[in-house]
Amino acid sequence: MKKIGVVLSGCGVRDGSEIHEAVLTLLAIDNSGAKAVCLAPDIELDEVNHLTMQDTGAKRNVLVEAARIARGDIADVKTAKAEELDAIVLPGGFGAAKNLCSFGFEGPKGSVQPDVLKLIRDMAAAKKPICAICIAPAVVALALGKELAPKLTIGNDPGTAQGINGTGSSNVECPATECVIDRDNLIVSTPAYMLAGSIAEAGKGIEKAIKATLELIK
Repeated sequence: MKKIGVVLSGCGVRDGSEIHEAVLTLLAIDNSGAKAVCLAPDIELDEVNHLTMQDTGAKRNVLVEAARIARGDIADVKTAKAEELDAIVLPGGFGAAKNLCSFGFEGPKGSVQPDVLKLIRDMAAAKKPICAICIAPAVVALALGKELAPKLTIGNDPGTAQGINGTGSSNVECPATECVIDRDNLIVSTPAYMLAGSIAEAGKGIEKAIKATLELIK
């Protein structure tokens, strides 16, 4: 059974992983006959009240919050080894741009959380597929843009696309129901809620992205 690392960034669209995207990812992996291995960095995040969408000033732990989505079956991403995984997937949510990297604050000048950076670079070096959803292609762009210049999609938002392009990567416009496949670098991406107007629309693109990712496994 193929093992697919799912790198989560918390629990909730404004300060962690987008829950719909994360669950749709886990469902698509399971429906494909593969096993999801949930991972998250053991770091703090700035809490957002998801009723008011305002910062609370409180702190939460990314790994502890992500465990809600994983039903407790999750590990610190620093323990993950590329040789033990067949592919990795990064669901979206602002946590991807704020907790897994600093793209949300610093754009193309940002950096990637060290443990996440190591896993992405190790997977790329091992020629194993990487899938990124919604805003999560920003993490991959920061990690691999200068070295590999991958083709990615965050949809068609001009400002975000400019930021992606500023990393050395290239944004490819794509609807929410489709995905972009960079076969040279084994990177798959889909816009999901960067463009999707419904969970069904996001689900179509995510299902295609997971299918394409699994097909790239050698």
